[in-house]
Amino acid sequence: MDVKPNLMLQQIFSTYKTSFSGLSRETWLLSIVILINRCGYMAVPFMGLYVTQALHRSAAEAGIMISIFGVGSILGAAAGGKLTDMFGFRPVQILSSIIGGALFLIFSVVTDFNTLCVLALFISFFYDAFRPSNFTAIAAYASPGNETRSYSLNRLATNVGWAFGISTAGIIASYNYQVLFIVDGVVSICVGIAIILLLPAVKNFRKAIQEKMEGVVVGKVWKDLPYLRFILLTTVFATCFFLMFRIVPVFLKNVWHLNEAIIGLILGVNGVIIAVFEMVMISKIENKRSSSFYIVMGVLIVGLSFACLMLPRFLPVVVALISVICFTFGEMLSLPFINTIVIKRSNQFNRGQYAAGYTVAWSAAQVIAPTFGFYIAEKFGYHWLWIGITILLSICAYGYRRNLRNF
Repeated sequence: MDVKPNLMLQQIFSTYKTSFSGLSRETWLLSIVILINRCGYMAVPFMGLYVTQALHRSAAEAGIMISIFGVGSILGAAAGGKLTDMFGFRPVQILSSIIGGALFLIFSVVTDFNTLCVLALFISFFYDAFRPSNFTAIAAYASPGNETRSYSLNRLATNVGWAFGISTAGIIASYNYQVLFIVDGVVSICVGIAIILLLPAVKNFRKAIQEKMEGVVVGKVWKDLPYLRFILLTTVFATCFFLMFRIVPVFLKNVWHLNEAIIGLILGVNGVIIAVFEMVMISKIENKRSSSFYIVMGVLIVGLSFACLMLPRFLPVVVALISVICFTFGEMLSLPFINTIVIKRSNQFNRGQYAAGYTVAWSAAQVIAPTFGFYIAEKFGYHWLWIGITILLSICAYGYRRNLRNF
């Protein structure tokens, strides 16, 4: 009776073992650092609730703070790449983690709204300056031929950390928001210390890249029109994507009256499903259909997840779970293949430019999503917001299908 389940478990274990064998020690250590880093990103999805519930401000003001956080994210993502080229990925990761953590500690004791907005700008700047330097670190520490699998391990660590962090954050927020910000700040500082202690500097990394680039003409991302259209579509998709973690928690609290602990656990399901199933799913479906097919299907399923929020509120926890599960499977289908497009469209000499464009698309979405989402919700109601997002994602899926024919 138990033979088939045992065989399935053995196949899953074998898939993971094959996928991650042969990776360098530094790659594993970096993934541990990323896991800790994502655990410490727990406070961000609860900023909207903090403004409305603890500070007793309006939803529009919550949108302003989250949008300011997004502006800092854009600036940090752009500056992080430049700073990495100037000083190396290791010092940028260390300083961004420690300074960002220290600012979150200050954030926890400030109550003036304007000051909090300024702090949110600088916190997001340093938190997102970490991302391009981390991207470079993965490539630097990866053993030859294992770059793609190193990024896969990094994504797995990211989602395990996210699942644990967001679930823990909901429990902490239901007790005290200030404690949440203190924990977040301390964890971020620990990340910087962990990099100092665990990850060695890569000697002559920048010099080797510069030697390879001599005499090579590198394509410019702003001249690649199909890729720019791809970035525009990704910005639209990312804007809708962020609503799940910025606007939906406020909706679940204010409209469906779920408490913070339940909201955190529901959102945490996203990371758990990705951590358990994504690598197995991707290994089974990769190369069987085009990247375009999976991206389009994923975007449509994400749209379906928002449509679920229009269902009657007879079992709010169940409906919210169904929405998050649909969202997660849409994410697992779309994002890995969107990343593949970025990698295949670029090469080792201009991958930073292409990755920066992709990163800025997601950072810009952090600015657009909360302002747009809260404005529509306040003026027309959440029901019309979910209808609009479902339609917008359907249009986005069609746009991906048309544009990716040029790739």
